[in-house]
This record gives sequence, C-alpha cells and structure tokens, in this order.
Amino acid sequence: MPTKAIFLDRDGCLIEEKDYLSRVEDLEIFDFSFEAVKKMKELGYMVFVLTNQSGVARGYFTEDDVKNINQAIQARFKAHGTELDGFYYCPHYKDGKVKKYAIDCDCRKPKTGLIRQVLKDFPQIDLSQSYMIGDKFSDVQMAHNAGCKGILVKTGHGKEELNSAHENITPEKVCENLLDAVKELN
Repeated sequence: MPTKAIFLDRDGCLIEEKDYLSRVEDLEIFDFSFEAVKKMKELGYMVFVLTNQSGVARGYFTEDDVKNINQAIQARFKAHGTELDGFYYCPHYKDGKVKKYAIDCDCRKPKTGLIRQVLKDFPQIDLSQSYMIGDKFSDVQMAHNAGCKGILVKTGHGKEELNSAHENITPEKVCENLLDAVKELN
C-alpha cells in the first residue's frame, strides 16, 4: 500500500542554522521540531531528513561529523518520544577542496538524487502525497522536480529567500516554522 512522506531540510528547518555545523556540542534543535515531527507521524507520514552538507567537500568537516550530528538529532527525538525514519545527505560540492567530493552530483538539492535514494529504500512512498519542507527555494525546487509539494519555512534562511528573486519557483505554502507547516498538511 502506498504511503506518504515528509522530506525535511535539516539546517534552518529542523535545527538552528549554524553555517557549516560540524560539532554535536553546537547542535540546537528548534523546540517546536519535536512536536511537529510527532504530529507528522500521527498524520501517517514517514519523516526523512534530506540535507546538503557541502562542508564535507569544502574540507570543513568529515562525513563522520555529519553522521555523528544526525545520530545526536535522532537520539534527542527518541528522548522526546518520536523518531525520524532516516537521514540522507549530499557531501558534494563541485568547487570543493576535497577531490573525492568535488563533483557535480545528482544528489545535491535541487536535484532529486536524495529523494531517489529514499525511494530505493522505501519504494512504497507515493510522491504525489508527499511534501518537502525547507528554508530555501532549492528545497521547494527539489520537491517540484521530484513530483511532490514544497513548503518554505521562514526559519533559517527562509526570510532572506523570500526577499530575493526566484523565477518560476513557487512554494505551495509559506509558513513561519515547521510546526506551522504541519497545519498545512492534508
């Protein structure tokens, strides 16, 4: 039976934007994120984190650092009585300093490689019933490229994004934060 999913951007949407977060000690999850994810699960959505982590390609931190932060996020959500269904990240950046990651990949948002990775693991997901929620127009564009709905939140870079021109990218909804976005789900 098909299922629906919420794809969440990590930095600036689920957690505080820290500009290349590299240490678990600096991790700050928005207080409303716990309730938001609980409500998404109650509405029958699977919930995944999809995040560009170009700091790996830039040499600012390692893939292990990304994984450690993601594990810490999951542990905090479990401590609040819920959990995320998976974490998927892109470590690439075509102009990066770390040669292994300095590529023009298909997993960097707004491309759809991260969603395709989720679908490989969870082929029952129906994208037409799914949402991508993030604080950048690249999140919304990825949603549209993949065939799901895009919601822009004003946390993180969201307010800046709304003040800049983005041709042909129109989110289905613009919300104050992740918890407000839950109210827009059907």
